[in-house]
Amino acid sequence: MDSILVFDWGGTFLKFALIASNGKISEKDKVSTPHFPEATKADFLGVIDSIVQKYAGKISGIAISAPGIFDDLGNMKTAGALVYLVNSSICKEFEVRYKFPISIQNDGKCAALAELKAGSLRGCKNAAVMILGTGVGGGLIINGELYKGTHGSAGEYSFLCTHPTQPIEESTFFATTGSANYLSTLVSHRTGEFEKDLDGEKIFVRVQNGEEPICKALSAYTDLLASQIFNINMLLDLEKIAIGGGISASPLLLESLKKSFDNFVTHNPFRFFNPAIPIPELTTCTFKSDANLLGAWYHFCAQHS
Repeated sequence: MDSILVFDWGGTFLKFALIASNGKISEKDKVSTPHFPEATKADFLGVIDSIVQKYAGKISGIAISAPGIFDDLGNMKTAGALVYLVNSSICKEFEVRYKFPISIQNDGKCAALAELKAGSLRGCKNAAVMILGTGVGGGLIINGELYKGTHGSAGEYSFLCTHPTQPIEESTFFATTGSANYLSTLVSHRTGEFEKDLDGEKIFVRVQNGEEPICKALSAYTDLLASQIFNINMLLDLEKIAIGGGISASPLLLESLKKSFDNFVTHNPFRFFNPAIPIPELTTCTFKSDANLLGAWYHFCAQHS
């Protein structure tokens, strides 16, 4: 069997890889994403055309991981930063355009599927993936299957309300307070440094060195994460929750998150009424930046086996 050309469409980069029938990645690359509103759908398709043409004769299908909400036919109801793709019937359009079988799935759900099939969630019946990036994405595993919900929006953690405000603002939602960028915001508030000069790698070096304001900023950030993880778990009673995104590469994030979560459980004032508060295992994703690619491949295989 020929390889599958697998895409991971993001707001910054369009990643792509060839994945063989055994699930091994043989080639991998990325190009810049055409940015809305300067770019159009035609510009985007021109980039995809050049990539597909590059692998002509080597592939037997195309699998796609993308931001947004899709129906079972691959119609894009939303598309994240790829605004020019909203209301596109990607599967139908690409099948006509490229003459290959096509599949598409939400990027967070792809990550969850990859972790379920061969990663940190393997063997779990009820679990979740939470990806910390520009926003907060992810996916839910319920009864051993990827759970999409009634409208395909299950796992869109960015839209969780963290605290009500009037008027309603961006800071009202987990897309802001759970994003990887928000850690830099908290550090900036405590040190007076410019956010643009801060990144996760630099921050965690300073945490390792014991800089008190930086350590307090990390604790405040993981408290915010833990509060929503606690809420999700009280609704779903999960076995395991895997954290992904570039920021999760540092073991210090998981270490701090476990402390924050334990604090919510240990000092919960209602524990008197329910001493057996469920505690899921917190871990990190296995596949890191390849999770979306591998999950899209698994989704393709399930649809076109």
